[in-house]
Amino acid sequence: MDVHRSACLSLIVVLLASSSFPEEYKFDLAEIEKKPYDIGGYAELRPSVSLQDVNAAFYKLRYFDHEQRTLLEDYNGKLQLEGSYEIGPARLFVRTNADLRYSHLGWEHGEAERMIHEGYVLLRSSDSLHFKVGKQTLLWGKGYAFNPVAFVGRPKDPGDPDLALEGFYAASADLIMSCGGPLKTVAVTPVVFPVFAHVNDDFGKAGRVNFAGKIYFLLFDTDIDLIGFAGGSRTSRFGIDFSRNIQPNFEIHGEVALIGHHVTKAIDVFGNVSESQSNATSYLLGIRYLTPWDATIICEYYRNGTGLNRHEMNDYYMLIDKGHDLFLATGDSSLLDKAADFSEGNYGRVNPMTDYLYLRITQKEPWNILYFTPAVAGMMNLNDKSLSITPELLYAGITNLELRLRAAALVGRNGSDYGERPNDFRVELRMRCYF
Repeated sequence: MDVHRSACLSLIVVLLASSSFPEEYKFDLAEIEKKPYDIGGYAELRPSVSLQDVNAAFYKLRYFDHEQRTLLEDYNGKLQLEGSYEIGPARLFVRTNADLRYSHLGWEHGEAERMIHEGYVLLRSSDSLHFKVGKQTLLWGKGYAFNPVAFVGRPKDPGDPDLALEGFYAASADLIMSCGGPLKTVAVTPVVFPVFAHVNDDFGKAGRVNFAGKIYFLLFDTDIDLIGFAGGSRTSRFGIDFSRNIQPNFEIHGEVALIGHHVTKAIDVFGNVSESQSNATSYLLGIRYLTPWDATIICEYYRNGTGLNRHEMNDYYMLIDKGHDLFLATGDSSLLDKAADFSEGNYGRVNPMTDYLYLRITQKEPWNILYFTPAVAGMMNLNDKSLSITPELLYAGITNLELRLRAAALVGRNGSDYGERPNDFRVELRMRCYF
């Protein structure tokens, strides 16, 4: 009887316990199931102050009709949002970017029609076949600061190569095949690339449908891409790149681009315009090395076959000086207006000349300071020995907040690439909040 009474009492205790604490044993599959949508982004504030070189050619070109100022402050803001939604084999992805800037010239903001940096539909027909249509960023090439084979992409800013780039409208596919033996993988990526009014109209000649493609090989543990472009908006070109780990902590990479019938437009000191056509070759060779003390070293040599020579650059600087003197004497800005027309995409490119050397050293968490990453980057123009030095401090120890302090010093004599840029020194603080 005592045994039965004890058993009944134990059963009552178990039932009462289970009814009193139901949440401890609740298991909801919905809580761990992957959601079909994803939303995120960041808001960024980036104030900066720069020491201007009022005698530099590009300062005169940019501010010739404004009061000279040695110190310039500006406040940059950015809001980047991205989201995706998946239903069955289809995925919709959108990334928007809104820029706002305030300086002594007033408020400036990015163009509304270019606010969408990426927006495409991805369809997975199978694990080995994908289709993508819309505005997309095609990151072709193995280089860190430069990509001469990125025929259908926007050029990187070597001062900040990790920034997300705006895409172009295109239709593309990816066919991936696994193989046996030394050739382990083959992937084919064809691209249809239209250029019309309001559709990729900043890429090249309008009214053309262009074609590009990439064939990827994983051969003897070496990544290799064969890349081509044709269609008429730009001249036909062909490229090859590679990347290989010599050791687990030592990687080499390179790119070569052959550009047919490239047209170089030059302007002399008198404002006379000339054109020449030739086949150009651009290439890059680089290394990435991780030291035993967790420092990453990236070094790249870049040969820009479409770049301008020292004589052409010196003529351009002299044209600006001549136009600036004419404006001060008479108020006539015609020569400066002509020089400005040749700035964008030509003389005013980030790397307008032919030979550059890039070096970046990043140290992860020195002195055991968690989430702290200092780095220094340098860029030298090997044609005139001018250079840019950029140290930075990055801290990400606060949840969803990233702080970066960066300075940039430009060193070069008069008539050199970095010596004729508008500022000699710049300091900026970037505060980026992720959500």
